[in-house]
Amino acid sequence: MNGTISLRLAFIFLVLAQASGFAPANAAPYQAGPVRLVVGFGPASPADIVARLVARHLEEALGKPVIVENRPGNSSMLAAEAVARAPNDGRTLFVATVANTINPARMKSGFDLGKELAPIALLGVVPNVLVANPSLPVKTVGDLIALAKQQTGQLTFGTSGLWTASHMAVAMFNMKAGTDIVAVPYQGGASQAVTDLLAGRINLMFNVAAPLAPFVASGQLTALAVGQPKRTAILPDVPTMEEAGLTGFDVGVWIGLLAPAGTAPEIIDTLAKASNEALQQPSIREALKAQGIEVLGGTPAEFASFIARDIEKWRSLIEAAGLKE
Repeated sequence: MNGTISLRLAFIFLVLAQASGFAPANAAPYQAGPVRLVVGFGPASPADIVARLVARHLEEALGKPVIVENRPGNSSMLAAEAVARAPNDGRTLFVATVANTINPARMKSGFDLGKELAPIALLGVVPNVLVANPSLPVKTVGDLIALAKQQTGQLTFGTSGLWTASHMAVAMFNMKAGTDIVAVPYQGGASQAVTDLLAGRINLMFNVAAPLAPFVASGQLTALAVGQPKRTAILPDVPTMEEAGLTGFDVGVWIGLLAPAGTAPEIIDTLAKASNEALQQPSIREALKAQGIEVLGGTPAEFASFIARDIEKWRSLIEAAGLKE
């Protein structure tokens, strides 16, 4: 009899606790079923690499399968819009990148990243690095600026396409350095640009550090500067643009996690906590470091502020540089 009463009391306590918002610590914050991390770029892209590493820890933390889904197209905006239309139950999440703050800064769109998606956590950043073909007689950013001013409009920067982070890096460089180096967009991405740079068909390139590091180590490319405020572990001897004299130069490929707008705050908090815990795992940190990806982390509020600042940064640059569609 006492056992029966105890079971009833336990059941009543559980119901009252859940009704009051005090569910057990290990209770699922939302309904059962897998979680999807939707990436707007293909496999092996920086966003995909981060998503798959973080997904491993999220599976353990949430106690449910976490599936990475690649949905490339329209500079990641197709994926963003698909997640914004998904149910706000925490089971469909978006892996955003810098592309998603460049796009709203450059064009009028019905899609508002800051309003239609809820920030969870800023996960990491992949620094862009400026490299030159060794045939170009430059060893520093100062050398490059001097040469570019002597040869106005003759030097060329390869980019991974119009309105990409590398395109924005060229615009920022020309503005801050007072140069007129020509941007050459490669619609198929960075790989063909790297091939042409190695062959000397273009002079310079901004790209994420990891694929360029082996060519720098072998002497096939000369690394001039990192486009982030601090040096990157994958090329520790390469100075930053700040160190080279270009104050305020900050162009990198950041990666973050968002959910559909209206997702319950407790779900956002659970996902933010799990994401930040994932970034502290030694195995994940080492795997990211090997890819030249630097760990960030932070709160949903901090990520929301970051997104707003980033959109404004690109909008100001695009207007000041006179860039057009």
